[in-house]
Amino acid sequence: MNKPALLQAIIERLTIDLEVAQRAAQTAYETATHEENVAENKYDTLGLEASYLATGQARRMEEIRHGLAKFRALQLRDLQAGIELGALVALDSENGVRQWFFLGPDAAGLKLEFEGCPVMVITPRSPLGQSLLGKQVDDGVSMGGNAQVITEVI
Repeated sequence: MNKPALLQAIIERLTIDLEVAQRAAQTAYETATHEENVAENKYDTLGLEASYLATGQARRMEEIRHGLAKFRALQLRDLQAGIELGALVALDSENGVRQWFFLGPDAAGLKLEFEGCPVMVITPRSPLGQSLLGKQVDDGVSMGGNAQVITEVI
């Protein structure tokens, strides 16, 4: 797999996610501030609910911006001393199922299809990310109670 191209795909996906979050925040803001949504009584909460949604969307935008900045600053290196931030790792289960993980600085749980394979972004803060740090090909790790073997590190 082409790791620089994967990093670029992650950045592009986060950029799209940011644009979607910006549109959602703008829509929620417009709904919250629209004159038809001014509360007429204490049971009329549409404007209040929209303001909560706008606040949540604004937080989501900041999270994505923060993650995007971290990925743009990420320097990919050849891994000499084991798995570290920026590693692309293949884990094989005992029954031969392969899963790809990218150890990124943020955006944990982001899933994307890359070169015909599903890849999930994990961070060093996750249990799997912690257990992968410093490991090499053929080392074992436990994932969800199942034994996995590291078969590729890029």
